[in-house]
Amino acid sequence: MNRISQISILALGISIATSAQAQEQQDDDVIVVTAQRNNETEVVNGGSAGVLGDKPAEDLPFAIRSYDESLILNQQPRSLGDVLENDPTIRTTYGFGNASEQFVIRGFTLFGDDVGLNGLYGITPRQLVAPELFESVQVLNGASAFLNGAAPGGSGLGGSVNLQLKRAGNTDLNRVTVSASENAHFGGSFDVARRFGQNGEWGVRLNAAYRDGETSIDREDRRTQVVGGAIDYDSGPLRAALDLAFQNVRIDALRPKVTVGSATIPAVPDGDANYAQDFTYNEMRDVFGTLGVEYDLADNALAYFRAGARDGREEGIYGGITVLDAASGAANGTALFVPRTDNNEALEAGIRAKLGEAITHEFNFGGNASWQVNRNAYDFRYGPDFAGYATNIYDTPQVDLPSSTLVGGDLVDPFPIARTRLWSAFASDTIGMIEDRLQVTAGLRLQSINVKSYSYFGGDLATEYDESAVTPVSGVVLKPFDGLSLYGNRIEALQQGPTAPLDPALVSNPGEVLAPRKSLQYEVGGKLALGSVFVGLGAYRLKRPGEGVLADGSFGYLGDQRHQGLEFTVNGDLTSSLRLIGGAALTDAELVSGNDVPGVPEYTANADVEWDLGFVPGVTFTARAVHTGPQWVDAANTLELDSWTRFDLGARYVFAAGDTPVTLRLSADNITNEKYWASAFDAFSAALLQGTPSTIKASISADF
Repeated sequence: MNRISQISILALGISIATSAQAQEQQDDDVIVVTAQRNNETEVVNGGSAGVLGDKPAEDLPFAIRSYDESLILNQQPRSLGDVLENDPTIRTTYGFGNASEQFVIRGFTLFGDDVGLNGLYGITPRQLVAPELFESVQVLNGASAFLNGAAPGGSGLGGSVNLQLKRAGNTDLNRVTVSASENAHFGGSFDVARRFGQNGEWGVRLNAAYRDGETSIDREDRRTQVVGGAIDYDSGPLRAALDLAFQNVRIDALRPKVTVGSATIPAVPDGDANYAQDFTYNEMRDVFGTLGVEYDLADNALAYFRAGARDGREEGIYGGITVLDAASGAANGTALFVPRTDNNEALEAGIRAKLGEAITHEFNFGGNASWQVNRNAYDFRYGPDFAGYATNIYDTPQVDLPSSTLVGGDLVDPFPIARTRLWSAFASDTIGMIEDRLQVTAGLRLQSINVKSYSYFGGDLATEYDESAVTPVSGVVLKPFDGLSLYGNRIEALQQGPTAPLDPALVSNPGEVLAPRKSLQYEVGGKLALGSVFVGLGAYRLKRPGEGVLADGSFGYLGDQRHQGLEFTVNGDLTSSLRLIGGAALTDAELVSGNDVPGVPEYTANADVEWDLGFVPGVTFTARAVHTGPQWVDAANTLELDSWTRFDLGARYVFAAGDTPVTLRLSADNITNEKYWASAFDAFSAALLQGTPSTIKASISADF
């Protein structure tokens, strides 16, 4: 072989190697770009509007949006409240002494018990919800008694939240994630999905997560275990899905809310300070699931059926703390042991049909029912004479668990304390004109509420509430041109009526339970799609009847608690590499007395930005600002919290390990370690929830 031939062969080899390297680099680039795009945090402008079905936001006379599972994966939230921090119209607080998240929407609370699951009430785990199980968190602002029925817990007057469990998509999924956050909180998860059958009609998804360790709050330890599975069938006119899930959450030494028992608000302790006692804990175990079936009766008619059930067990020693001297932090502490079980079932069925051509009618008929049995007991551990124990929020001593003071119910095997049965029937018609550019909705729901309460001392029936009410809805949507949707609604919220005081010296009708309380909402607004950016603006007025002693000396409805405000939301792609989730809300909430409602911020605002660095392949920067305005602490409006602002920063990096896309995530919440009282909202007293300290979180995910 001559030298020219040797050189030619060498050149050919170099060319082949170079081409192979170029092809390999090109393949890696495709993997990175695809994975980076799949990781984009997204808000879907639409969701489940109850009996009206799943609809895009522009076709509904209500404000609705959905946060998808990419947001949950990217932000590594520990609870549903962490997910809803992204919503500028919602703020999160806790119940008294335990980790029961509550969500403040339009100045009213939404209990965790009243969060929907796949469109059904009573099936979601109460108190805390681990977000890893869900592919969508859907928020509907405003009253919704017609859309969803009355919430069994009596909350949700200002808005509702519905969770959708994960199901298999159109592509296979094999994902493993390992995570860590300070101080020493570690976790891992997997998520697998497949479709089977000749046309992919069968879908299976299985996901699980485990997290455990100390959080960024000193001595507070959280353990979360979840497993979820779904089987769905989609072929021809029939669609069906079975969703099953398990959740177990335990929290030790939860930092509690602080009741203000002094004439001034105490200074905020250090961000990582924990004034809990080591004997406090809360453990919750839930097994829950739903079955859904849909059948197309015709091209324009659908019949559907949903059923769900939950078995819940929990127990805990909850800690209460009341500050007696704001300057020194001296406080009184108490403890409460509560064992509890819940057995809930729910059903819903209906028919939805759309008829007509020039003028269309979309009819909805159906009904739903739910049954709930709550068994619990209590042991007030306040020590002798209900005295409690001395403590301090700035320098907290650890003490022994106080002795038992008062026991109610059976602590070993709790008997029923409440049985709740709700049923309703609904009908509506949405009339579409001018090619559905004008849509008018009208409907009625007949709702029945039956609640039986039993004595803690013997289990005998103590009271029974059995009332019915009709809640109407009317709404209009006008689309003057593509991309713009104007809307208005009149809708009500429904709750069990309050009970008159038992003392005949106070009222002439002691112990009487009033008819169901109906709150009335009017709302107008608009939604505008500018390319891939979606903007919403709404104004509302919501009135809730108050209660008190009437002129004739009886207990009844008296005056109105009035909430009104403006809400602005925006989300979408500002450019091909820059995304925004944000907005603001102004809330004017006034008690019957004329004072402002405590715990309701005057204004709130959020801005969440993601930026893909085109000049550094695979890198995405994230930044978020959360601002909450002043809020009154007490109903007398003598104590007020300052406004606060929190900043979060983060980054993602996607690279290819062979054919496997790998994503590294790093974030720092509250980067300035701002010390602040986050919320003063509480149903029973002037109580403050401290904001979380600076928290660093990291994770690595591989999609095989």
